[in-house]
Amino acid sequence: MPAKRSSIADKLLAWYDVNARALPWRAPPGTPAPDPYRVWLSEIMLQQTTVATVRPKFEAFTARWPDFASFAAADEAEVMAAWAGLGYYARARNLIACARAVVAEYGGRLPDTEAALRTLPGIGDYSAAAIASIAFGRRAVALDANVERVVARLFAISEPLPAGRKAIRQAAESIAPDPRSGDLWQAMMDLGQAICTAKAPKCLLCPLADDCAGRATGAPETYPVKAPKRARPQRYGTLFWLEHDGRVLLVRRPSNGLLGGMRALPTGPWGDAPPGLAGAPAAADWTMRNTTITHVFTHFRLTCALAVAHGEGHAAAGEWWPIGDLGAAGLPTIFLKAARVLGREECGD
Repeated sequence: MPAKRSSIADKLLAWYDVNARALPWRAPPGTPAPDPYRVWLSEIMLQQTTVATVRPKFEAFTARWPDFASFAAADEAEVMAAWAGLGYYARARNLIACARAVVAEYGGRLPDTEAALRTLPGIGDYSAAAIASIAFGRRAVALDANVERVVARLFAISEPLPAGRKAIRQAAESIAPDPRSGDLWQAMMDLGQAICTAKAPKCLLCPLADDCAGRATGAPETYPVKAPKRARPQRYGTLFWLEHDGRVLLVRRPSNGLLGGMRALPTGPWGDAPPGLAGAPAAADWTMRNTTITHVFTHFRLTCALAVAHGEGHAAAGEWWPIGDLGAAGLPTIFLKAARVLGREECGD
């Protein structure tokens, strides 16, 4: 175990003061927290999504909806379209619900304690701790994947995840400073991103190398210890491309399901076997393409066949969208993949 826990935070904060990443939602090290709205928005966006992906989306969101009041008044369909590309679309629905709750229940000001934050839609234990510490200077333990990895290595915690998270939390609690708790977790996030990486950690550059029990074992990359992954179930579906006069038929997915509320290509049922043309949006001369689209969701792997037809036919409810402007439709990634395969997509991810 590290010999001098009281010095760990000091060393890491000193490193952070010099090496902190400049991010649009952060205040410089050691300075008062930025607007809590920006901290909240960034923390929700960053869940299971990279900084590189989030940065342009964050800047677009804050330019369009700069505070809780404007976000609470936003049209849900517009938010969902703007969210496209960030994945895990339930987060976007929760963002809207949370903003509306903050306006209705707290006068447009985010509450500043973990307990109160956890009562809001879309804010769990990690988000509540991160927001409380970063936005409000509260002493809290915010364990994202980078922090978890740094702490597990620092203390050589060998109990496999997820059970090992209890020991990791206790170890993190033992070094959390007061004040600058928020800076410490952001420092660990940066350390994990740049130095204490999942593979081939750069221990010679680490400010905590002398304190790291994982490094002392000679195999720091083995921490945190992870339980064997379970294979994701395989499911199958069909994506339908119905084209007419330079436009393609899009539908709005049900609000309470996967990719809820998003514009999408029509799909048939998703099941354990390829469904063929079941669920086609219109009676048409469908052609099955000799290719498939595969996309991995959190809990399953989806492989879809592509069915193509021309002519307006008798389409179910939907909207005819210009093919050259599909980037403005806010399609989730799986449907953009299909458009690329068909040679229709012109505007990137």
